[in-house]
Amino acid sequence: MASSGSAQAQANPSPALPLQRGIVKMVLSGCAIIVRGQPRGGPPPERQINLSNIRAGNLARRAAQNQPDTKDTPDEPWAWQAREFLRKKMIGKEVCFTVENKTPLGREYGIVYLGKDTSGENVAEALVSEGLSTVRREGIRGNNPDQMRLCDLEEQAKASKKGMWGDGAGSHTIRDMKYTIENPRHFVDSLHQKPVNAIIEHVRDGSVVRALLLPDYYLVTVMLSGIKCPSFKREPDGQETPEPFAAEAKFFTESRLLQRDVQIILESCPNQVILGTILHPNGNITELLLKEGFARCVDWSMAVYTQGADKLRAAERSAKERKVRIWKDYVAPTANLDQKDKQFVAKVMQVLNADAIVAKMNSGECKTIHLSSIRPPRIEGESNQEKNKDKDKRFRPLYDIPYMFEAREFLRKKLIGKKVNVTVDYIRAATSGSEVGTGTGPGFPERTCSTVTIGGINIAEALVSKGLATVIRYRQDDDQRSSHYDELLAAEARAIKNGKGLHSKKEVPIHRVADISGETQKAKQFLPFLQRAGRSEAVVEYVFSGSRLKLYLPKETCLITFLLAGIECPRGSRNTPGGVQEAEPFSDEAMLFTKELVLQREVEVEVESMDKAGNFIGWLHIDGVNLSVALVEHALSKVHFTAERSSYYKTLQSAEESARQKKEKVWANYEEQPPEEVVQVTEEKERIVNYKPVYVTEITDDLHFYVQDVETGTQLEKLMETMRSEIASHPPVEGSYSPRRGDYCISKFADGEWYRARVEKMESPTKVHVFYIDYGNRETVPSTRLAALPPAFNIRTLSAQATEYAFAYIQVPQDEDSRADVVDSVVRDIQNTQCLLNVEYTLGSCPSVTLQFSDSKDDVGLGLVKEGMVMVDVRKEKHLQKMITEYLNAQESAKTARLNIWRYGDFRADDADEFGYRR
Repeated sequence: MASSGSAQAQANPSPALPLQRGIVKMVLSGCAIIVRGQPRGGPPPERQINLSNIRAGNLARRAAQNQPDTKDTPDEPWAWQAREFLRKKMIGKEVCFTVENKTPLGREYGIVYLGKDTSGENVAEALVSEGLSTVRREGIRGNNPDQMRLCDLEEQAKASKKGMWGDGAGSHTIRDMKYTIENPRHFVDSLHQKPVNAIIEHVRDGSVVRALLLPDYYLVTVMLSGIKCPSFKREPDGQETPEPFAAEAKFFTESRLLQRDVQIILESCPNQVILGTILHPNGNITELLLKEGFARCVDWSMAVYTQGADKLRAAERSAKERKVRIWKDYVAPTANLDQKDKQFVAKVMQVLNADAIVAKMNSGECKTIHLSSIRPPRIEGESNQEKNKDKDKRFRPLYDIPYMFEAREFLRKKLIGKKVNVTVDYIRAATSGSEVGTGTGPGFPERTCSTVTIGGINIAEALVSKGLATVIRYRQDDDQRSSHYDELLAAEARAIKNGKGLHSKKEVPIHRVADISGETQKAKQFLPFLQRAGRSEAVVEYVFSGSRLKLYLPKETCLITFLLAGIECPRGSRNTPGGVQEAEPFSDEAMLFTKELVLQREVEVEVESMDKAGNFIGWLHIDGVNLSVALVEHALSKVHFTAERSSYYKTLQSAEESARQKKEKVWANYEEQPPEEVVQVTEEKERIVNYKPVYVTEITDDLHFYVQDVETGTQLEKLMETMRSEIASHPPVEGSYSPRRGDYCISKFADGEWYRARVEKMESPTKVHVFYIDYGNRETVPSTRLAALPPAFNIRTLSAQATEYAFAYIQVPQDEDSRADVVDSVVRDIQNTQCLLNVEYTLGSCPSVTLQFSDSKDDVGLGLVKEGMVMVDVRKEKHLQKMITEYLNAQESAKTARLNIWRYGDFRADDADEFGYRR
């Protein structure tokens, strides 16, 4: 039995012993505790106090590992219960005590009270009264009231048969301790990551503890998942040297967890090391250690952390920002960048590689951005690369490295021409060699490494999840990594598990791409095929100049050099036999224009001919735009005489004439021709001009449009806000509303919000056509997305805000394609924008109006006429004749230039001019 006190100590009690205080750190047994004093500039002092005059059973002890002859010692009866009684009563509590005796070996014996003074509970008396310890009667004197009280309490416990004084030998109080686990991984898996009750018995350092798992009494060492605290290094002489903040981290964990009741989620067991998360009622110690700067995240165990790795990264980031403890000297990878340089929106111009893009900033500057923490597909080892080079003299990484083409195509289709959100994670410094241009060894220039997202999707994560890139592994102290590094690791793990891309066991895809650029004989054989094909699909791989490009033809799997027909573009600088030929003016601007418009875009080409060098000549179209015409329109090229035999000649002429008049760029020195006479029309006083601001909300297929009055817009916003608030507090019951044609109701739109609507048609009992009365759009919805309109928000409270109008003075083309082009153009220009509206006249129930752009005051309908998108509706009213004349003049200009609907001439005429006959 463990005992406390001595005959000498009890025979010579001190009459006035000093009272001392402390916090109970640990209960060693039923009669011994460790008390922690007040800290004085370092770890607080600790003292072991043994309770005087009582004995308690010895706890189980494991045999010494370096002494094979020793055996495990089991619990003595009631020893565990005595320890638990004290642990639950005292751990973390303030106590006061008097030391009655100190042995020559330094052991201290005394009386311990719960609380700040001796009015608190006497711990030894509490143990004896519960029958969990015996009184040591040797040397007891009748004149010592404390000793006599213990004897009385023991007699009372015996009489009440409490604890060890009850019936039975107490064998049921002995634990079946398990110090080893035969198959730790199977043991961890069998728990299915469910919380297990436990007591923390020892803290090795801030992130490693020994825990007693209940109720089966497994004593296991657990390392906290996802983190690592500074540790104690064992020197050759057996001494332990703490790393910076190791002692503080250990104390942080000890003071909160040692001998506390906790729950542990055992998460994994790599290499016989059990990883887990300890949950205390007051919080998660893993996150607290990180937040207070006592630990850092570790990648290898972060993946098994079940509580969400993002929480750990956020806690670590908080400590770094505050520069606390182990992060006191931390410098952020982007510390020297302004906020506008750390996060910005840019337009993707080019995909350089599977981990790099070129993006255009709002300032107009183009910047190369590398995706953080990922590595594109590559050939492992020099021998494989040399073998590929031998196979084809021109080694082409894009096509010859497995999955490089798939990775590039994924990024190209996702990003080219789109605006993306860029968050700079770190800037990788330049390495020797390439940045100085010496060629003395491998190297890279400075790299801006960022997380790029589009529509909330992390592009790097999407790339890795498809097995088209791998994640870079870093040293533990290397903080230059993606801010979403854990998501990248998780995506890679999914790709490996599913055998995607680089991780697939299938044969790698092979891209046999024939490069016939400059191959005259091959080009001659290929020319007739491309000429017969008409328009062929292509991808612009490279832009040499404003009019010279390299194209990839997917169907033919070949690369060709393509020259734009019909134009004469400024030439860039080039090497000639006579020396370097300087660039012509505006050659760089032309090349940048072409790059921005078509580089790595999907285009259509019409091949007409071929030059003697094996380059194909023809027309390139992108989204309905002829690149040759676009260059001429922007004064970056002139029309070449060879265009005269082309069907695009008149369009090119019209574009050139317009550019000449502006006298910009290549036409800067052009002498303007005398201006043509402009028809003067006197202003008719009868036409009423009263433009009011409106907001265009919807464009219909027949070119009618719905607007909201800007002046009443705030009323609608308040009504919608109040209505949605009421719906949120009293949501409608799904399916309780039975719609009928003509009813006003509320409908849940695709964005999840409720809007006022009118039932227009019942296609079936469950399929309803509705019209949104405040916005003008229509939708077919299931009846379950409808509900009754609350009376407080009906049209009497606020009338329907969407008003229908038609454009005055114009006729919409009857041809479906032409009409669709007009509608697309109008949607692009004015939908969801504020304009100025003036009512010109009324036909039927729909007023005809003119619309002006609110900033430039340009007439929208007149613009459509000028572009040859619509025809003029000739009105006879005298007060409208000035407007009619202006519209007719614009129509004549469009017809002359053969724009859009007039490209084949005046299709309304009955005479046969279009067939070569003239009167």
